[in-house]
Amino acid sequence: MNSDERICSIALTLCPGIGHIGAKRLIESMGSASEVFHRRKELPHLMPGTNPDLVEALGSPTAFARAEREMEFVEKNRLACLTLKDEAYPSRLRECEDAPAFLFFKGNADLNRLHVVNLVGTRRATDYGKQFCADFVRDLAALCPDVLVVSGLAYGIDIHAHRAALANHLPTVAVLAHGLDRIYPYVHRKTAIDMLADGGLLTEFLTETTPGRHNFVSRNRIVAGMCDATIVVESAAKGGSLITAELAEGYHRDCFAVPGRTTDAFSMGCNRLIRDNKAALVQSAEDFMQAIGWTASAALSKPEGIQRSLFPELTEEEQRVVQLLKQRGDLHINVLVVEANIPVNRMSALLFELEMKGVIKAMVGGHYHLLSNS
Repeated sequence: MNSDERICSIALTLCPGIGHIGAKRLIESMGSASEVFHRRKELPHLMPGTNPDLVEALGSPTAFARAEREMEFVEKNRLACLTLKDEAYPSRLRECEDAPAFLFFKGNADLNRLHVVNLVGTRRATDYGKQFCADFVRDLAALCPDVLVVSGLAYGIDIHAHRAALANHLPTVAVLAHGLDRIYPYVHRKTAIDMLADGGLLTEFLTETTPGRHNFVSRNRIVAGMCDATIVVESAAKGGSLITAELAEGYHRDCFAVPGRTTDAFSMGCNRLIRDNKAALVQSAEDFMQAIGWTASAALSKPEGIQRSLFPELTEEEQRVVQLLKQRGDLHINVLVVEANIPVNRMSALLFELEMKGVIKAMVGGHYHLLSNS
């Protein structure tokens, strides 16, 4: 049986009744997708409670044939197939329970940049929403030039976010609701090609996958999960961007919404998010930077150095967190997760312990401050 982790990861999702969520759970339990297949007959013993039908499903020959055909396309077109085991896989997304078992990527962006934000919204963007995208991304580029901008390449806010990023020389990634054998909508093809030079295209879907309605909802979880924050620029009372905001909240990511007039149909969703405390109000890049705890530049960091030797009573992981805060100043929890390479659920527990020990202090917006010696 093929031991290529990429082929095994794809094949695993194609086995009847498994899908991406089931595949991720199996991979985490067995250590790799290839190990799942190699030891499939032992699964009932290794994973008590395993349904016998699962063992049979893993024996599907058609799954491997389809996976191998997909990898031929990947290699022919010089794409990347990122598995959960790959360092280049978005680490923020990996921590989500429903993260894809693999992703296809074309481009040159670092999906694990220190700062990653998505801008989403209605496909029927108004001049107000378009202008916000242009102004916000321009100012964000000046304040935080290492940020990665993510969206979905759709009509409206999505495409304006991508184009604003390109205009301001920020890398931008589009998460697609179909395979990389096509671009939808086709009229955005030129922008998509421009993004390959400074950003890229990302998807969980195989070739020959049409952009069906349910695929866009599935796509939204990747948009939300791979970012530090979601910004809903414009949305009607119902819309896909509200689903992205809900997903972001479920992943414990920061969520922001741009307010609008109460009479504007495409601000109704944003206003409700703010009213229901599901999103923080944001009016500018400066607002956003302050709320999420990103520093504009090294020069704007706290001037006073913290003269602290690492505490001997701290665990190795706690020492790692303290060292990061000592070197970098206040950091958001998502940044700590990525930089310390500690799962988000474990990081939350570590931060709580450090607070109890009087070592750090929780700040507004989910970031943390290292307390100096008294």
